[in-house]
Amino acid sequence: MAKVERFAFHVPSLEELAGVLQKGLKENFADAQVSVVDCPDLTQEPFKFPAKGICGKPRIADVGGVPYLIPVAKTEKIYDLNAVAKDIELPGAFFLGAGAVSSRITGGNAELIPIVQTKSEKKPAVNGSYFAHINPADKGCLLEKYSSKYTDCEFGLLANLYASEGQPGKVIEVKANGRTGELNFVSCLRQILEKHYGEKPVGMGGTFIIQKGKAKIHIMPPEFSACPLNTDEDVNNWLKFFEMKAPLICQPVIVSRDPGFDLRLEHTHCFSHHGEGGHYHQDTSPDSVQYRGYLLPAELLFRIDRPAETHLIGRD
Repeated sequence: MAKVERFAFHVPSLEELAGVLQKGLKENFADAQVSVVDCPDLTQEPFKFPAKGICGKPRIADVGGVPYLIPVAKTEKIYDLNAVAKDIELPGAFFLGAGAVSSRITGGNAELIPIVQTKSEKKPAVNGSYFAHINPADKGCLLEKYSSKYTDCEFGLLANLYASEGQPGKVIEVKANGRTGELNFVSCLRQILEKHYGEKPVGMGGTFIIQKGKAKIHIMPPEFSACPLNTDEDVNNWLKFFEMKAPLICQPVIVSRDPGFDLRLEHTHCFSHHGEGGHYHQDTSPDSVQYRGYLLPAELLFRIDRPAETHLIGRD
């Protein structure tokens, strides 16, 4: 059994959070509007998720970690989202987030975009995930629906997950257009929270769309590195970078400050309906970019199978 550690986040009211985020975003974007709204039906276009919303017992799970991927991959590190749902005391949880595939299942390495309604006593799991890997034919991005090939809910090495009951309800809608600052959208949100709430860690997750513009995205190669990746430069030379076009549907997991669990503070994967997806770094069209997101603060953090030996390489 993997060790599970638990922590209670500071949970501001949605109205307070909306005000804090709007003020901060206006320092990084030409236009920013943040408000409290009813969560749109996420089973509809463009999301097509297996759950209607992101509300109900919101929590964050940080499973495994980058030290299981680099310097050398520990491919025996395999997890299951149905088991994680029990670990976070929310059987049947709806998960969104960012992780790596189980190489045991897929036969190689790839970016996982988890979108899973886990199994409950009444219903089997519904896996709406995507995975992005390098197309062997042209070395481009190959984005596939996970359930088109596999029937499990496994992942490997690491994942950052936002979990809820998948219910409708009130959420924070964030609209930000025209990036004027250096920070990417997710880093900007995280640093606003850290600056305002300081020693009181705030967690947040949900989904956002890059509606216009382009973004820098990476995909891990299918083969794990034969040589140890000992620096960020090694990691970046190993990763494959692409510029991908909107609309991109992204799943961010954000923690404002690490309360001592060796967390990855932000991690965002994205997919699209035009065959592109992977790990989001930054928009590459700051003048024209448009973001629209639906987010909720998490109540609890669960740290699952924290690596005993750690480092800070490859965390961006």
